[in-house]
Amino acid sequence: MLILGVESSCDETALALVKDGKKVLASLIASQTDIHAKWGGVIPEIAAREHLVAIREMYQQLLRETSTNPQHIDAIAVTQGPGLIGCLLVGASFAKGLSQSSGKPLIPVNHVHAHVHGALLGIDVPFDQIFPTLALVVSGGHTNLYYMRSPIEFELLAHTIDDACGESFDKVGKMMGLPYPGGPHVETLARSGKPGLVPMPRMMERKNQLLLSYSGLKTAVSHALRDMEKNHYRKEDVAHAFQEEALGQIVRKLAAARTIRPDSKSVIVAGGVASNTRFRALIAGQFSLPAYFPPLKYCSDNGAMIAAMAYYQGQASLSPGWDVYSRYPFERFLAKDL
Repeated sequence: MLILGVESSCDETALALVKDGKKVLASLIASQTDIHAKWGGVIPEIAAREHLVAIREMYQQLLRETSTNPQHIDAIAVTQGPGLIGCLLVGASFAKGLSQSSGKPLIPVNHVHAHVHGALLGIDVPFDQIFPTLALVVSGGHTNLYYMRSPIEFELLAHTIDDACGESFDKVGKMMGLPYPGGPHVETLARSGKPGLVPMPRMMERKNQLLLSYSGLKTAVSHALRDMEKNHYRKEDVAHAFQEEALGQIVRKLAAARTIRPDSKSVIVAGGVASNTRFRALIAGQFSLPAYFPPLKYCSDNGAMIAAMAYYQGQASLSPGWDVYSRYPFERFLAKDL
């Protein structure tokens, strides 16, 4: 089954053709990072207009590069949310138009859930050896921990109560005067930092067992930067201390989740922060379970993960409905027994 995936939830216009949920024939991504860098963050109205400019030509390019006849596409998948509402509407409208004109079925996909499938693309491991699994989606917009019984069953165990992990990396980068997006620059700086020199609070130690938080950690970084000269440490040391706790908090929550869901056979880590090499090392070093990460090109937003998720939804005749939304009430999805 050949599925076209369309992703436009934030500042990347992305389209991909994926066969049978795993084989990526082609994946195109038009990033807007350089456009938004001058403001230090994504401007929703500009992002939506850039999607409008890019999406049609990218679709034609995808067909040319793969020598695909549109009639050979079996279904069209598109991000329905969460995301920036104007950006979502561009992708949804384009996908609906293709569906109407071609008569092909249209499959709406949850963007956050689809990130997990970025880590499953091309994996030659039977799913009965992966599921049930503990799945993390850690990005600039989301920090969610799921228990998954299958590729389409998501039980939300925990989430951040304020900033997402990737968002906190970007904000700390801005405090340090680093270019946007700050996350990769903070990671690079942290490699030269001295361990144990800068104290950082351990987040959410005495609160709900699995919930995460980053606002207090950002405050601690602000104070550490203010007092650098007095305490004789460098930005590199602050970046190292911040990264260790930002990622370490997630590792601790994942370990707690494993005790709650002991039948988990693996760990899946997806989203933009999954590209962080220190994060990968922490997960690999702390858990005996097999850990699956996306290839770097599928960590950030992409159309391949949307098409892959849609394949398994189609196999199960599952549709989440057609509301295009930007946020959803976490309390409705949290596991009742936690």
